[in-house]
Amino acid sequence: MAAVLVVDDDAHIREVARFALVRAGHSVELAGDGASAADRIDRGGLDLVVLDVLMPELDGLTLCRQLRGRVPIVFLSSRGEEADRVLGLDLGADDYVTKPFSPRELVSRVAAVLRRTMAEAVPAPRPMLAISSITIDRDRHAVSVAGTPLAVTTTELRLLATLALHKGRVLSRDQLIATVYGDDHHISARTIDTHVRNLRAKLAAAGAPVIETVHGVGYRCS
Repeated sequence: MAAVLVVDDDAHIREVARFALVRAGHSVELAGDGASAADRIDRGGLDLVVLDVLMPELDGLTLCRQLRGRVPIVFLSSRGEEADRVLGLDLGADDYVTKPFSPRELVSRVAAVLRRTMAEAVPAPRPMLAISSITIDRDRHAVSVAGTPLAVTTTELRLLATLALHKGRVLSRDQLIATVYGDDHHISARTIDTHVRNLRAKLAAAGAPVIETVHGVGYRCS
């Protein structure tokens, strides 16, 4: 059983989510706006937050940015465009469910995030990765090029680390999705292309154009 906070300004949606999660064995609390949710989260004791995006007082994206890394977050939003999902995940959310939603799907996504975060609760130290002039410190979420720090998102770091671990090998978009997001995410190949394009631009500007496109197959680090 996990302690879950459901945050949404629609009382009906809060109750639907609460009912489904309680039936799945979780302890559920409710909040109707971002400010109330922030106060509750500050008191601690929560295992996961189901968070709406568009809310009064404090919107979900801003709250997610403030909470980054403190508690797992599953976005629940009517904004279902790919750009919105990418933004939510890049801000630190663990999953993104669009409205209208299936209560069973929400329960499944919450369970998947809880399994993943519990497995990662006490991770073993991971070795530094190096490719060309790039150094990747996954534990500290840090990337540098020739000793100069490079600002990357969580997803970009995971992509870069995955490609570096398989230097010279072409990885398909499906392989990158499975490695970076896990099998629980419904991420499209276009989303991966967007992340790779942004990451490649940053690396090229820093003088380290190491990511290559293998047309019709995927990407590799050289």
